[in-house]
Amino acid sequence: MKELFPIKQVMGFAFSLVLTVVALLVYFTDMSYTVGMTVLLVTAFVQAGLQVVVFMHAGETKDKGSIYLNIYYALLIALVTIFGTLLVLVWDM
Repeated sequence: MKELFPIKQVMGFAFSLVLTVVALLVYFTDMSYTVGMTVLLVTAFVQAGLQVVVFMHAGETKDKGSIYLNIYYALLIALVTIFGTLLVLVWDM
């Protein structure tokens, strides 16, 4: 059954706005570098997850298991690439 009002998308949009305001607070307040980067990383990953689930409808099809598996695999490859680059170029190992 279709809903007449897309409450899930509206709530996702509102939560996206809240996450954006939190990220903007990092710029406008006097936070240390470590705290600011931590807040930005957390809000970025939550925002990305929200976009995938709510707006790209990742969990609404019968093959949602393979979609989530592909997302986890892509995240693993991205993290290996980032930390491998840091290992070689920054940490001189």
